Parts: sequence; structure tokens; C-alpha cells
Amino acid sequence: MTLFLRALSALFAYDVLSKFFAFETIYARVKRWTVASRPADKKTVDRVCRAVNYARIWYPKQVLCLQCSVVTTYLLRKHGIAAQMVLGAQKLPFKAHAWVEVEGRAINERSNVQATYAVWDRC
Repeated sequence: MTLFLRALSALFAYDVLSKFFAFETIYARVKRWTVASRPADKKTVDRVCRAVNYARIWYPKQVLCLQCSVVTTYLLRKHGIAAQMVLGAQKLPFKAHAWVEVEGRAINERSNVQATYAVWDRC
């Protein structure tokens, strides 16, 4: 199965799971996923991010940041990358956001995300 198809099916799986399980359940599952201890391979990170971006384009519904972050974290960890899903918020105007970091760097995200949002949690 190509990486694109895995990303597309993971987006669908998230939609199905979110219909039956509360956010807390999905969040707890992400926290339990195994995190690799080897260094990140930039080529693999780029391939996963590209696959998720294409899957978002072809997905029949709008993909929000939380769904995208869960899927990206899942795929990166499956490929041995120690990715962390980050949840953050901005006070005024209030906005919440989720993104993925690898080795402390936000990936597949605008460059100022870490300066814009205060981090609530990393998992």
C-alpha cells in the first residue's frame, strides 16, 4: 500500500473513531503509541508530510488540524520517527491548534506556530 493510501485510510479511520469515541480516548491512544528512539530521517519526514498533504486534498471532507496531527504522528511513528503531537492555544482571540514536531521542530506547519500558540501538552 502506498504511503498516500495509508494517509487517506488513516484520515478515514480517525473520522470513524471520532464518531464513537471521545477526544480523551483518541488522545490517550496517541500518548500510548510507541515513540522511536533513533534520529529523524529528513527524507522520511518529508515523504510522510507530502503523503498526508495529498491525502488531505483528496479526502472528501475538510481535514482539521487535530485529525491531520493524529494521522501525521501515527505515520511518522510507524516509520521510526519520534514525532510528537502538540496541542496549544492562543489567548486572544482564543484559538486552539494541534501540530506535529520532530526533534523540537514543527513540521508540515507554518513557521511561526510555536511562537503563536502556548503549548498545553505534547504526546
